[in-house]
Amino acid sequence: MGLSGVNAMNVLNPNVNTFKLNFAPHIGMFKHHVGNNPIDQLNFMADQGFTAFEDNNMKNRPVEIQEKMAKTMADRNITMGVFVAHKIYWRAPNLASGNIDKRREFLNEIRQSVEVAKRVNAKWITVVPGHLDLRQHMDYQTEHVIETLKQASAILEPHQITMVLEPLNFRDHPGLFLTGSPQAFQICKAVNSPSCKILFDIYHQQIQEGNLIPNIDACWSEIAYFQIGDNPGRKEPTTGEINYKNVFKHIHSKGYNGILGMEHGNSVDGKEGEKKVINAYLESSNF
Repeated sequence: MGLSGVNAMNVLNPNVNTFKLNFAPHIGMFKHHVGNNPIDQLNFMADQGFTAFEDNNMKNRPVEIQEKMAKTMADRNITMGVFVAHKIYWRAPNLASGNIDKRREFLNEIRQSVEVAKRVNAKWITVVPGHLDLRQHMDYQTEHVIETLKQASAILEPHQITMVLEPLNFRDHPGLFLTGSPQAFQICKAVNSPSCKILFDIYHQQIQEGNLIPNIDACWSEIAYFQIGDNPGRKEPTTGEINYKNVFKHIHSKGYNGILGMEHGNSVDGKEGEKKVINAYLESSNF
């Protein structure tokens, strides 16, 4: 069930099916080759050898589109990655505040996300705890977040769905509660649930803390998902300072068989830029 009218072997790199990890493109990454239709895009990804896909916006898509995308992923053996599970509070405290109404709002959104996850066969959903509460000590904020995530885990566990907590860097997202992998590790250990783990975004953590491979090792037991982006620029591997070939080799050597989401832009516009993205992943996984 390939993409009608497009011979991917002639359009892009012929070395398909050579990725050593489950890299997951997102909607729009290959729009210059196949347009904006998400079904065409999914088929195109599969034709290039990608085995996974992620879509931050999946929860907001019409149910009919969700169902069509789920069928295409099943037909093409593509694993669904993360979507954003809830409203993210970028400038106001919510989970860190301990406010009961904000907690209820979050838990209701988690329940809604369970239904979406079941519809699209997703096993991971992204959670960002929101802004700091500058009027409370950090320890109190941490306890508020842990308690909320424990309640969310109780909702998710029966469905075997994992919320992955994403620490974000201070430069792009100043003022957020969750920034570092050690902090996320501590919270996941305290929640103590298979439904609460870490989304280790390599781009964010290069900016926030660096020391990537040792930090990946230090919180390995709590990592359930990775995302990718080079720095500076948040574009595909090979465009910045991160030695992605070594990082991918290390993750692969640890037996990781989960998803690595390609949450970045293309460094070059148009079809040439889309070819460059695929070639970057072929090159970076050639170890």
